Amino acid sequence: MKHHSMIRDKMRESVSAVLPIAAIVAMLCLFAVPVGSGLVLSFFLGTIMIIVGMGLFTIGADVAMSQIGNHIGARMTASRKLWLILILSFVLGVIITVAEPDLQVLATYVPDIDTTVLIATVSAGVGLFLMVSMLRILFRIPLKWLLFGLYLIVFLLAALSNPDFLSVAFDSGGVTTGPMTVPFIMAIGVGVASIRSDENAKSDSFGLIALCSVGPILAVLLLGFLYQSDTAGDSAMHIGEYLTSVDVGKEYLTAFPDYMGEVAVALLPICLFFLVFQLVSLKLKKKTLLTILLGILFTYLGLVLFLTGVNVGFSSLGYVLGGVLAEGKLKWLLVPIAVLMGWFIINAEPAVHVLNKQVEELSAGAISEKIMGRTLSIAVAAAMGLAMVRVLTGVSILWFMLAGYVIALTLAFFVKPTFTAIAFDAGGVASGPMTAAFMLPFAMGVSTALGGNVMTDAFGLVAMVAMMPLITVQTMGAISTVISGRKEAVQNLVSGFGEDETIELWEVS
Repeated sequence: MKHHSMIRDKMRESVSAVLPIAAIVAMLCLFAVPVGSGLVLSFFLGTIMIIVGMGLFTIGADVAMSQIGNHIGARMTASRKLWLILILSFVLGVIITVAEPDLQVLATYVPDIDTTVLIATVSAGVGLFLMVSMLRILFRIPLKWLLFGLYLIVFLLAALSNPDFLSVAFDSGGVTTGPMTVPFIMAIGVGVASIRSDENAKSDSFGLIALCSVGPILAVLLLGFLYQSDTAGDSAMHIGEYLTSVDVGKEYLTAFPDYMGEVAVALLPICLFFLVFQLVSLKLKKKTLLTILLGILFTYLGLVLFLTGVNVGFSSLGYVLGGVLAEGKLKWLLVPIAVLMGWFIINAEPAVHVLNKQVEELSAGAISEKIMGRTLSIAVAAAMGLAMVRVLTGVSILWFMLAGYVIALTLAFFVKPTFTAIAFDAGGVASGPMTAAFMLPFAMGVSTALGGNVMTDAFGLVAMVAMMPLITVQTMGAISTVISGRKEAVQNLVSGFGEDETIELWEVS
């Protein structure tokens, strides 16, 4: 009964997440933008597959990935061997990132950079910085100073790097912290933080996502100095041409085996690692083991459905829709449409719900899931609007990133460390599969139609989405601190009066 309830709840979440985007697209296609009926049919089939796939995937993430992360994290910390913790962190960071759907989606769109090379580079970056995250927790290194130093290095490299690699590098930092990696990494962080018994141990378990987002940026920037490629080529966007409904069906049937193989290869390393760890060290009970294996199956099926729906139906229409809007009289609608989609699209990111719940639990309800959700919606809506302005004007991503991170890192010195860690984690999870699956192709379509450079103008949208929560969440933290401080001051003043005394309002104010 419990499992039936979980499946029902996850599917309901998935429907409420994806349906608003589908409704906006449907209204545009029916009343404003002429698009082929075959492409629209493909989009709606893709929508159904994404809803089912996302539901199954989030169930698998809860039942399998979070549990694997918890068990391995607890076993790592029980050993209390620093070298073992660091080696396992690197290996886990690499193999879990390879299976990240956001990264898989982004890698297929980047022209003339080999997909395997890009995924391997990004995965190595996550693995190395998961090691850095473990060291930070164990040695109690302040997150704000670490982030300040790392982003200083990022922007120094960015100033010297190939402009065509710049946007992809920042986007790589956003897509690596999605629904696969977030539950896993956060579970490991909580386990490692449990070694410490001080009052800051729980809050220090936040910040892992933030640091694991920096690793891919640095790794891809360094790749730009070493990798020789003509990055000015066309994006690897496949647009299906469907004359009949049978053509749509054939496209999906052709794509299924490909994605079944890709997802199997992506999930195989983490499955083998877990099974070896189970035989050597974990030795979980049969019931627990079977539950985790069932969760892995759900994860597999969900990923296959999700990636097929995204790549065959969702992204194609996004690309075409952006191009048609940019060429027509409705060009002025691009920015408000992007803002509207940004407001809703954040609810479609499974990793956001994971983070919001963990924030509410670890803050003992001080930061509610609802408040976090609203704050992130504002952030992503603003990010999408600014990203579309950038596509239309061709302004370099570096100026937006530099200004945004200067504000975010400055705020870090004026708010509680917990809010800084949560803000940078939120930035990582806000830029998930729906952003890469629909909004990035949408921006690519706009850029192509306007004759812009897709690599420098369209790519970078995911990075904008990852940056804005750093500002809004820390601003929320500053406001929350001021309000709680005033309440505490009033309570202290009131407590100074006796029970029989009359309290004048002017005295309290």
